[in-house]
Amino acid sequence: PKYTFENFIIGSFNELAYAACWAVSENPGTIYNPLFIYGGVGLGKTHLLQATGNKIFSLWPNKKVKYTQAEEFITAIVENIKNNEIANLKRKLKDIDVLIIDDVQFFAGKDKTQEEFFHIFNYLYQNQKQIILSSDRPPKAIPAIEERLRSRFEGGMICDIGIPDFETRMAILKLKCEQNNTALAEEILEYIASNIQTNIRELEGALNRLIIYSKINRKEITLEDTKKILENLISSPKKTTDFQTILKTVASFYNIKEEDILKNVRLKEIVKPRQIVMYFLREELKESYPSIGRKFKGKDHTTVMYACKQVEKLLREDQNLNQELNLIRQRIYSASL
Repeated sequence: PKYTFENFIIGSFNELAYAACWAVSENPGTIYNPLFIYGGVGLGKTHLLQATGNKIFSLWPNKKVKYTQAEEFITAIVENIKNNEIANLKRKLKDIDVLIIDDVQFFAGKDKTQEEFFHIFNYLYQNQKQIILSSDRPPKAIPAIEERLRSRFEGGMICDIGIPDFETRMAILKLKCEQNNTALAEEILEYIASNIQTNIRELEGALNRLIIYSKINRKEITLEDTKKILENLISSPKKTTDFQTILKTVASFYNIKEEDILKNVRLKEIVKPRQIVMYFLREELKESYPSIGRKFKGKDHTTVMYACKQVEKLLREDQNLNQELNLIRQRIYSASL
């Protein structure tokens, strides 16, 4: 599996969360139930949750482990209510031994989802089934959540993941180099670790840029190369952008009209840029799927979710698309300066 405890770097900023997840994986449903992990974007929550699920599955092959993102869970609840099949869904969920839900802050304001989840939660808890949740903030800071559900979230073990220190950032970069069979000079790794401090995902993204550049150009990267390649990522003190900038940049990059991206035009040359705009709104602005859908003539949030997942899938398979998106990202932020 991609996410394991073995390839998770431990530091003072995440050791409590790591220890709790490890303990839960060895004895699910007996201690730390529910386990609630919170921390900022890109700090390793998803890695830790999936590593826990993977270890439970390897130690207890007969246990049914379910990992889902909160927005996928919400979609399933809504669609099953609409189709009068909510009883079937609840039956399936109650049959699970370990339920892992990522990003439960998206439950905020979703009254029907909260109501159904409350009953599912109670059933699983009373039957010693393990519940693991993550959020970008602690339970008390999630708005528009029923108090009875908030108290359930707070009823077990709560761990936070902070910002990694310099040594941990260096360790992460070295591990990623090893996994990619790439050797980079210590001064290059130190430059990245010194300049990208608050987000592991950005740290890995910067390293990936260098690795791709090195492979495409078949040359060893120098510190000067590094500074140039990562200039847009590092030089601006605070990266900000907005919907209009993203839309304009993507339209310009693919030489199409902005209004065609927003319309329901199904031509292949329009569909891909539209999906990329949705992906950037999700990744760079952290917008919810329904919020993105409203910008595209009220598209259903499941359409937006599919678009984002499609881009993620293509990024794993297509190096050229990686390059395209890196170029677009650079242009987005240079346009925003």
